[in-house]
Amino acid sequence: MAGRLRMSGKGIGGIVPKRIVLSLCVALLAALPFGPVLAEDAGIIKSYGISRFGELQYPPDFKHYGYVNPDAPKGGTVHKAMTGAFDSLNPFIIKGQWSSAAYHIYDSLLADSFDEVNTRYGLLAETVEYPRDLSWVIFNMRPEARWHDGTPITSDDVIFTFNTLVKKGKPLYRYYYANVEKVEALGPHRVKFTFNETGNRELPTIIGQMNILPKHYWESRDFEATTLEPPLGSGPYRISRVDPGRSVTLERVPDYWGKDLPVNVGRNNFDKIVLDYYRDDSIAFEAFKAGKVDYRAETVRNWATAYDFPAFKSGKVKKLELPKNDDASLYAFAYNTRREKFSDPRVREALAYAWDFTWVNQNLYHGMYVQSRSYFRDSEMAATGLPSKAELALLEPYRNQVPARVFTEEYNPPSTDGSGNIRSNLRTAFRLLKEAGWEIRNNKLTNVKTGEVFSIQFFYVQSEDEKLYAAFARGLNSLGIQTSLRQVDASEAIRRIDSRDFDIYATTRYFAQSHSPGNEQREYFGSAAATIEGSNNITGIHDPVVDGLIEKIIFAKTKDDMLTATRAMDRVLQWSFYTIPLFHSAVHRIGIWDRFGRPERMAKYALGFNYVYSFDDTWWIDPEKDKAIRAAR
Repeated sequence: MAGRLRMSGKGIGGIVPKRIVLSLCVALLAALPFGPVLAEDAGIIKSYGISRFGELQYPPDFKHYGYVNPDAPKGGTVHKAMTGAFDSLNPFIIKGQWSSAAYHIYDSLLADSFDEVNTRYGLLAETVEYPRDLSWVIFNMRPEARWHDGTPITSDDVIFTFNTLVKKGKPLYRYYYANVEKVEALGPHRVKFTFNETGNRELPTIIGQMNILPKHYWESRDFEATTLEPPLGSGPYRISRVDPGRSVTLERVPDYWGKDLPVNVGRNNFDKIVLDYYRDDSIAFEAFKAGKVDYRAETVRNWATAYDFPAFKSGKVKKLELPKNDDASLYAFAYNTRREKFSDPRVREALAYAWDFTWVNQNLYHGMYVQSRSYFRDSEMAATGLPSKAELALLEPYRNQVPARVFTEEYNPPSTDGSGNIRSNLRTAFRLLKEAGWEIRNNKLTNVKTGEVFSIQFFYVQSEDEKLYAAFARGLNSLGIQTSLRQVDASEAIRRIDSRDFDIYATTRYFAQSHSPGNEQREYFGSAAATIEGSNNITGIHDPVVDGLIEKIIFAKTKDDMLTATRAMDRVLQWSFYTIPLFHSAVHRIGIWDRFGRPERMAKYALGFNYVYSFDDTWWIDPEKDKAIRAAR
């Protein structure tokens, strides 16, 4: 009998991979947009899955993913600690502070494969159809798919979802689906998306990723309002209990319609998942030590200094270091370039010389971090060295519109020796600031023309982050910049970021990159998103060169074309100094109560535990381990 399992975090064999060659398409396979097919008729391809580039790893008759245990036992209750609070169960709108539990009750048309990049297989949709020019895509839905109230899921739900998200949802959806011209039902379980341009190879896959909402539930409710009423879903879990601001309980649906599909076998193994909200991560860690929380994505400070409590010493709690390949996100200080003082790139470059990564890493983070330098860190998309011939071909038309160093230098952030003495860097900063029209007057950095004194207010949510901002503030103070620090709650932080009421903010949220960048880049860095409240263009980038390179990424015909365009854009962003890259970890550091079983092989691009947006659970409660832990207590 499985017991109770608790976990904490801030917010991640079987089949042998093989090349599939169907006799139907041997001669055409290399030219197919999404790899292997089930059939092709008059140039219309029908497939059981789609991948932006290359072939599908799993064959049409696959039984389960290769990174799951198909015989994993079901059962137990999982507690995950969240920090902050929540006041909404609608994660699709700007309003409110939503609980991530609300993402996990819906099915999408296609399911992610965490062994492959931008590759998905049938979930609500059994098959997809598309022409070679990718001017449209049709999803053939499974008639057996049901909402939790027993109502069939139909094309009308898909159309309602798309129209509602684009018209009433977060700004992301408008940019994500910008090339969709029309969506129409061709039958109760057959829906077609028509595009206004051809060749957008990613668009069919991201439409397939869309969480489908129940039309009959939402059409009688205000979609744009926050709500604590558990919404109707269709996925493996439903929201069974809500304690406002304190906890949300997800309960596995025993008669879930899709539990035996290949994409679900060996997953969704816990009976209940409870998200418990704590005001601060330090409190959540105390709950973990006490056994109220049994899983943590650990901070480096705790990793290095805090694992000296009895449960760890006795072996009941363990520390795991696991490979980290699942994202290419940048953690950075982001400038709000809408504010005049940050509009000059020389100012933005200068302030980076006041950031002493080496000292901060050694003295605050026990030397466990790696300095970041790219918007696509630790990935093949990152720009390194000088531009390749292919990159130069893309960048040459923009030579007079981008910094000259894009062509002549590899970008690297300012370096220090860790001594805390950064006088050489400060001299460089003063030179740049003087060129930009700032000088020291009465020990304060002052604008020569306007007399404005340079000041920066930092705000933060977690008390642990205060030392990060304080370290940066010390360097800025040496430049004569007036700084102040203020702790706020999570809801105020989100409100201020969305309304652009900030100077500089440390974040990964707005630079969350996958290994297959595409349509979302319009909202991250595109000019049109710069003026939209709540968009992910947090820095206010408004650059026609970046806009042009984004389109090259989206409409890339091959993976090499996509990589070339992404690296070229990375260079332009780096040398425009919209952010100060901070640091990242090369591994996942996990603290657990030793009650888990997990597959012999990890997915390449997932940890095996759920993240905020993606429910990729493949772990389970091991009955024997759980019994031993309970007996020891």
